[in-house]
Amino acid sequence: MTKRLLFSIFVLYAATTLAQEGFQFKNEDKKTTIPFKLINNLVFIPINVNGVELTFLLDSGVQETILFSLEEKNDLSLKNIEKITLRGLGSEEAIEGLKSAGNVLEVKGIKSVNHLLYIIVDPNFNLSSHIGIPVHGIMGYPFFKNHLIEINYDKRKIVFYNNSQVNRKRIEDKFKKVPITIEKSKPYLYATVAIDSTKVDAKLLIDIGNSDAIWLFQDISNNIKVPKNNFDDYLGRGFSGDVEGKRARIASFLVSDFKFSKPIVAFPDSSSIRHVTMVPDRVGSVGGEILKRFSVIFDYPNRFLYLKKNRHYSAPFLYNKSGIEIMHSGVQWVKETVPLQAFPITVDHFDTSREKNSSNFKYKFELKPVFEIANIRKNSPAASSGLKVGDAVISINNSPAYKYSLEQINSLLRPEDEKWLILEVERNSQLLKFRFQLIDVL
Repeated sequence: MTKRLLFSIFVLYAATTLAQEGFQFKNEDKKTTIPFKLINNLVFIPINVNGVELTFLLDSGVQETILFSLEEKNDLSLKNIEKITLRGLGSEEAIEGLKSAGNVLEVKGIKSVNHLLYIIVDPNFNLSSHIGIPVHGIMGYPFFKNHLIEINYDKRKIVFYNNSQVNRKRIEDKFKKVPITIEKSKPYLYATVAIDSTKVDAKLLIDIGNSDAIWLFQDISNNIKVPKNNFDDYLGRGFSGDVEGKRARIASFLVSDFKFSKPIVAFPDSSSIRHVTMVPDRVGSVGGEILKRFSVIFDYPNRFLYLKKNRHYSAPFLYNKSGIEIMHSGVQWVKETVPLQAFPITVDHFDTSREKNSSNFKYKFELKPVFEIANIRKNSPAASSGLKVGDAVISINNSPAYKYSLEQINSLLRPEDEKWLILEVERNSQLLKFRFQLIDVL
């Protein structure tokens, strides 16, 4: 599987909007550090909302703060609620939602008061099953707007720096400084994409909530054409439905002094982006598969992005060769045999029944994840093998599926070489086994 967000969310439109103060230091601190989880190139952070800890996807491509999947958070109290309409990526119509003003958000030394929240009430809108951990919301512009925000992908930490000249000078000595614009509360940069032999200057949204490398909108610019060697793919899900499109490799991608050869690009269909309000000259997005190769510092107040290479800079660009999207569909009780602790056991030689029943192992019951095939790409190796949407994954390469995390499964589906994969699934109470090769069609 390519490292991208299956429930792709990049744009929020609401009928009304309200300016927010954003996060500020609670004390006189000059910096604070927040650990994060990196899953499929995406950044997840814990944030307290009105005293209740929730997990948020950090997303520079979203204008506001969004909540969903709150069924298990009955203790969360929201203020000043009213109905609104939400619209974004996807080919379907807008969805109903709620707006809540006057909330307090806190995380490790920083705080936002009078925070505006948008709530998606549709229970089908759920990131958790596609990520493998509980996810309750998306944090956008208010997180970035006031300070210098470093995302260190290598060390899995975010550092808030006070927006001072001293801090900016120190950063400039170590990082490459790239001009950006902030338009409609979102950051944009200029890059050059080479598609076959054609070079195109491209204005791109800097979107850390998009786990792909690059998105290009083919119907916006005459110079952007999908390479002949491509395949149709499900790109994810937005506020307004599924996002379909094509995937292909392009010759190169250049931003400032950094050049990448043969990155994989997604080209969404025009119907999937028809609800997106574009800023002038924008032709796409740059996402986590590129950004994870750097330590990145956002400087919204002064309109700069700072980049410094990390150890992932030269990693190859891979994609899901299998054609299946797997999601977390629940949990199950699993009985496992585990060895007893290695310590001497004193046995009463006159108690023969105890001697006969003594053992060096015991049984343990644990909750383990259940995985299911959520989508299958047409004409892919998985589709040709006979796998179907809804198949429950029982084992992968003869190992129980529950022994893997969702991210580990995704890595198995996107190897560098053309490995073979064995999947055992349950369908209509029958166990079926499929074997297919992960063929590189790009």
